[in-house]
Amino acid sequence: MAGSSEALQVELVAADRTVWSGRATMVIARTVEGDVGVLRGHAPLLSLLTDAVVEITGEEGEVVIAAVDGGFLSVAADRVSILSERAVLAEEIDVDAARAELEQEPDGSLADDDAERRIRRAEARIRAAEKVR
Repeated sequence: MAGSSEALQVELVAADRTVWSGRATMVIARTVEGDVGVLRGHAPLLSLLTDAVVEITGEEGEVVIAAVDGGFLSVAADRVSILSERAVLAEEIDVDAARAELEQEPDGSLADDDAERRIRRAEARIRAAEKVR
């Protein structure tokens, strides 16, 4: 068990709520430049997130898995902020709904970019849910 002096203060925030907040020993997230792992003492960082899975390892060793719809990752002075328009904990994800979204045929009303982003978000939610099952 890590002491509080060895922990990061982490906040995972969506537009409508704080999804998770607490002390952690590690955060793994996917940025537009690739995966990044954050431990205590990490250099300051501000990066764009992709639609992907975020993993937070809590002080007691528990792992929190969430799917984020892009956003920002900020690291400074052992504080990690993950800000996203939408973030969902793995246990809150409706896998059947995400799979149904993947199987929907584009009806032409969405631009190709919108359809691709919808697919990436559904895939991220499925990956997050599968990590805890």
